[in-house]
Amino acid sequence: MLVGMTKWMRFAAACTAALLLAACGRSVVVQPNRSATPPPRASVVTPRTAAGSYRVARGDTLYSIAFRNGVDFRDLAAWNGIAAPYTIWPGQVLRLSPGGRSAGTSRSIARNPPARPQAPVFKPVTPAPSNTNPSAARTIATPAPVAVVPASPASPAPKGATRTAGGVTWRWPADGSLIKKFQSGDAIPGIELAGKSGDPVRAAADGVVVYSGNGLVGYGELIIIKHNDDFLSAYGHNRKRLVKEGQRVSAGQLIAEMGSTGAPRDELQFQIRRNGNPVDPLDYLPAR
Repeated sequence: MLVGMTKWMRFAAACTAALLLAACGRSVVVQPNRSATPPPRASVVTPRTAAGSYRVARGDTLYSIAFRNGVDFRDLAAWNGIAAPYTIWPGQVLRLSPGGRSAGTSRSIARNPPARPQAPVFKPVTPAPSNTNPSAARTIATPAPVAVVPASPASPAPKGATRTAGGVTWRWPADGSLIKKFQSGDAIPGIELAGKSGDPVRAAADGVVVYSGNGLVGYGELIIIKHNDDFLSAYGHNRKRLVKEGQRVSAGQLIAEMGSTGAPRDELQFQIRRNGNPVDPLDYLPAR
């Protein structure tokens, strides 16, 4: 009988343990309070500008903005009430066509300093100092004196055929063969010249460097030279830029080394713009 009771006690203990395990194995689901308002999610605010306007970024100049948008720098300045020396600063909103007010127009007029007597040469804008009020701070692109400094490495300009057109005496900017002709309406309108990395890129005419940087998508390391109030020339995809903004250059002077920045091959992308509009460089360059 003692053996029977022992077996019965073991059986009862086993059942009790099974019931306890079953109870412990049940999940307790806590339902959220659906009436409570969930905390707001963090969001990234992307600055936007209205159609037909542009927000100035670090490294921009009035010339580079005008070049990027296919307008004349004088028109861009006039539309935004900006007088010489054409001061712009990061965050400023510029309208890209006449008529209507942009968010940055009144600020441009109110903060524009009086014109200075020297010829305007533009430096890129830089961020405002951190110890100032961001809503009121700006960086003045002070016109730098034109430095007549030869490009580095210094070398005499080689002699070559020239052609005078539009009041400018032009020469070819590189020795490579023409591999792409000008097509009106291209996203990057101009001609392309073949070459290999490190080949010399030379100024197509006398002028002043008004942009030297890599802030324009599709052009890589880019140089823009102003020849007179009507004509600019541009040199893209360089491996290395050898001149700085504000530097005066002579026709044939070495300004860059050919490369493939922003391009699938080593080449020079060359443009001539008249009053902000792309024109066929072959109408200005001498015959080969």
